[in-house]
Amino acid sequence: MPRFNLRNLRIGVVGLGYVGLPLAVEFGKRFNTVGFDVKAARVEELRRGHDSTLEADDAELASATKLTYTTKLADLKSCRVFIVTVPTPIDEYKRPDLTPLVKASESLGQVLKKGDVVVYESTVYPGCTEEVCVPILERVSGLKFNRDFFAGYSPERINPGDKEHRLSTIRKVTSGSTPAVAEFVDSLYRSIVTVGTHKASSIRVAEAAKVIENTQRDVNIALINELALIFNRLGIDTEEVLKAAGSKWNFLPFRPGLVGGHCIGVDPYYLTHKAQAIGYHPEMILAGRRINDNMGMYVAQQVAQLMIGRRIQVKDARILVMGLTFKENCPDIRNSKIVDVVRELEKYGAKVDVCDPWADTAEALHEYQVRPVRRPRPGSYDAIVMGVAHDEFRQMGIAGVRELGRKVHVLYDIKYVFKADEVDGRL
Repeated sequence: MPRFNLRNLRIGVVGLGYVGLPLAVEFGKRFNTVGFDVKAARVEELRRGHDSTLEADDAELASATKLTYTTKLADLKSCRVFIVTVPTPIDEYKRPDLTPLVKASESLGQVLKKGDVVVYESTVYPGCTEEVCVPILERVSGLKFNRDFFAGYSPERINPGDKEHRLSTIRKVTSGSTPAVAEFVDSLYRSIVTVGTHKASSIRVAEAAKVIENTQRDVNIALINELALIFNRLGIDTEEVLKAAGSKWNFLPFRPGLVGGHCIGVDPYYLTHKAQAIGYHPEMILAGRRINDNMGMYVAQQVAQLMIGRRIQVKDARILVMGLTFKENCPDIRNSKIVDVVRELEKYGAKVDVCDPWADTAEALHEYQVRPVRRPRPGSYDAIVMGVAHDEFRQMGIAGVRELGRKVHVLYDIKYVFKADEVDGRL
């Protein structure tokens, strides 16, 4: 067991995004904590006391009096516990992209010392920590795993934009590479998570628990999306059906929609990758992924059909898509499936504007080559797609949204912002 205790602990948090920053802030209220990120602009804004992701407000940042920020790897040398919170995306072929995880492990290997503990929070497939990350730490540091240094895994459960379910109020799964380390890691997180922890029996169990949390949601949403496709052909309103079924106490309240973001639309591919590597083809999970990945195309087709039905020419039509972020009231645009709708409409020859008061213009340009319009001109659009249920859009009301359209236009509502009889089409 590492020869230190919680009283004189120094923690290094690697990666200061949606997951890493809230963690660094909470630890920084109690322990000497170093927040490390390779992006100089990100570190600089945090030093100025502002978080552009809005996961921590200025007062929260100020409350972390023992937290410092850096881009210099050498500043992590005095830390005894390192927590890795880098992204784990997929590549264009929907395969796990472990590049950020590998680079973080290579960096930590340069500052790792005897007795140190490295805890990973990034979503991975079962076995990744010990099969991929630990060998890198051993190779770079020259130290021996479970003799000179130790590992843990505590999957993140951050829900971007959620001000009710916060880090300290979401039960945390913990694990360690030995029983003693598992207890240490658990006690570390118990010090900041007020609702308690769940100590898993192994790192692999903790990894598996994380990846199925979002896989379960993905499959359930895929089922509802498929039902929406069926009900649309039957001429039945999906929301009305779901409300009727929801009158039964144990009916799960899922809704159809686009499945994007950094978790639900990505994590299942980590599990299916590992399943296929051991010779099992996961049929249900991949079927759900195919349904959800194709919903953007379906929405665009529905919009085009509605326009044709109103004798509105789709080619060269002006279409407004309201929303770009992957969820409401949040600036996170990672893996936004709204972009799929935009690209499909552009294939029809339409000229598409995107409006989103939450999305950062520079980030949207960099990630998707989309420049959001801030004030759409009333009376300008042949079609309007309500893509994200931001409060700002709800407050406009149906009349305010309709004013953006030409005299003859269609309004398609993905998110059930308005009543069925107020719009021309919806999922």
